[in-house]
Amino acid sequence: MTQPRTDTLEQALAQNRFEWWDSLQELGRELKRDKPGLIGVILITSLVLMAVFAPYIAPHDPAAQDLTARLAPPVWYDKGTWNHILGTDHLGRDVLSRTIHGARVSLWVGAAVVLCAGGFGVVMGLMAGYLGGRTDAFIMRWIDTQVAFPGLLLALIILAVIGPSLTTVVVVLSLNGWMVYGRMTRSAVLSIRQSPYVEAAEVVGCRWPRILFRHILPNLTSPLLTLAILEFARIVLAEAALSFLGLGIQPPATSWGLDVAMGKNYMFMAWWLVTIPGCAIAVTVLAINLVASWLRLISDPQEREKQYARHMAGVMRKKLHAVLEKEKTPEAP
Repeated sequence: MTQPRTDTLEQALAQNRFEWWDSLQELGRELKRDKPGLIGVILITSLVLMAVFAPYIAPHDPAAQDLTARLAPPVWYDKGTWNHILGTDHLGRDVLSRTIHGARVSLWVGAAVVLCAGGFGVVMGLMAGYLGGRTDAFIMRWIDTQVAFPGLLLALIILAVIGPSLTTVVVVLSLNGWMVYGRMTRSAVLSIRQSPYVEAAEVVGCRWPRILFRHILPNLTSPLLTLAILEFARIVLAEAALSFLGLGIQPPATSWGLDVAMGKNYMFMAWWLVTIPGCAIAVTVLAINLVASWLRLISDPQEREKQYARHMAGVMRKKLHAVLEKEKTPEAP
């Protein structure tokens, strides 16, 4: 009787155990080669850490007022102090502390809206693309009807009727942003519903929910992840716009858009009230777009081949240049 190959089994287990580590190392090498993507990941990581540890990083309470220090300039001005590195606003509140705490609101709203809108939109797109018929017609006409209304105007009307709050902002932006997920998911499902693995699942008797969520949805991870990151940047801008118009985050809470709105009246005498939160919004959106571009490169096989070819061409040019320089160098007697 043949004994089982225990050594082969142990090798297979060890290979599976360290496979994720090899994938992570490969991802790190690809990120290192893509300098804009690396910058974006560093910025996003810094913003997330700043938002998580805001109570420990911020030097002051963002709502604490000190009228004796109102409109104090940043530290590099003659009247600036290290107690308020980026100055204070018209109520004497520390601008640096409000900028740090504002990251918590902006990132939380962005993440919540992407999860809510993305989850609902993906489910609707999966059902429309796979079931077809009246279900597809109803969902697509629903999307067309909602897209016909201006998104910002619809959000302003709902917020004006219900009343502005953090939860209301998340709900309104979710209702206003799920359509793009539905359309993209439906188009992707239509292109792969005739694939062999889908037909095989149908032949063995799998029900349509299992086919959608176990066989089709995992193959849509890459495009949906890129779309979610791009939508995250749009949500950050939308939340800042609503807060600027007074229908988003309300005092005493802090938000980058709210800080810009409160500082617009002092733009020419205290430029830092508008510029610093505005720069925070710009840096966040730029970092998200850089990460989205990098994810698109690593998730698309054709783009990865092009990137690898460019990398190898650069390596060959360096080697050829080194050989030519060595040939030009005269040998020592």
